Amino acid sequence: MTKKLVIAICALPLLAGMVSLAGCGKKEPVEEQRSTSSPAAAAPVTPIDPATAASVSGTVKFDGAAPKPAKIDMSQDPNCQGANTAENIVVHDGHLANVFVYVKEGLGNRTFDTPREAVTLTQVGCKYAPHVLGAMAGQMVKIVNSDPTTHNIHPTPKDNREWNESQAPQATPLEKSFAREEILLPVKCNQHPWMKMYISVVKSPFYSVSGPDGRFEIKGLPPGDYTLAFVHEKLGEQDQKVTLGVKDSKTVDVSFKQ
Repeated sequence: MTKKLVIAICALPLLAGMVSLAGCGKKEPVEEQRSTSSPAAAAPVTPIDPATAASVSGTVKFDGAAPKPAKIDMSQDPNCQGANTAENIVVHDGHLANVFVYVKEGLGNRTFDTPREAVTLTQVGCKYAPHVLGAMAGQMVKIVNSDPTTHNIHPTPKDNREWNESQAPQATPLEKSFAREEILLPVKCNQHPWMKMYISVVKSPFYSVSGPDGRFEIKGLPPGDYTLAFVHEKLGEQDQKVTLGVKDSKTVDVSFKQ
């Protein structure tokens, strides 16, 4: 075998390796193109003419004798001071508090801006305040610990991501959001088992929570036919239909009973 032929045969594996590397290099632009592809455009926000906007308000009542609030024993933590009672049914003079009211049907395919302002959930006196909180999907919920003890905030949703995070006294507020609509999403504290509250996540800004006087109000609705849902953690849901005209103001009262 000649010297030139031997050199040529020995060079074949090296040449094949160079071809292989060149072939691998051709894939890089494809991967880069995938990573830099633009995301899908968000749906445009539907404007509402304030000159035609309507409102609906009313009172949520409790039918029958109001149950006596159960006292909560907080002695397991000496940092939990003061009296505390269960908030699962709160009635004052026949008016029912903590009912979440929202537009369940009638908005069609309308979309709305996510508020830039956060809603606040405070831990004070080893209880959550408020007991029922509303927020839009994607809106920040700022969680504040005003107690001299550590809390452990633990939402247990069905349709959103579950998380569980401790918060020391006077710690920086936590900021969390929920991506999908979910009514009365439960929140508890693993450190203090009596601490419970609910966050209702909705797709529109048209919601309210009844106060100690049972009152609620929803403003800024475009004229149309709507279904309002009244939801209570223990007493269930009632739906009421209402038709709102231009600059209309309607009253819708409901009553719950055990």
